[in-house]
Amino acid sequence: MSVDVQTVKRVARLARIAVSEEDAERMTGELNAILGFVEQLNEVDVSGVEPMTSVTPVEMKKRQDVVTDGNKAADIVANAPATEENFFLVPKVVE
Repeated sequence: MSVDVQTVKRVARLARIAVSEEDAERMTGELNAILGFVEQLNEVDVSGVEPMTSVTPVEMKKRQDVVTDGNKAADIVANAPATEENFFLVPKVVE
């Protein structure tokens, strides 16, 4: 795949980046070098290699999925002006 100056200008316009003519020419070469490297990566034989999320095997820390109230109800309503049985009491606003 090859990128030309028109493509660089179009991408810059879509990204709302002001690019001069000489910058566009310089970026064309840089983007073509990057795409060339990516094409080299496609040549690597990865058959038989399992996908992984990290270069070192890491086991995720897991906890039991248990539904609780958190035992924090009293702490949550501690600074409320009015509470009743761990619920906030608010004035009635709709008749």
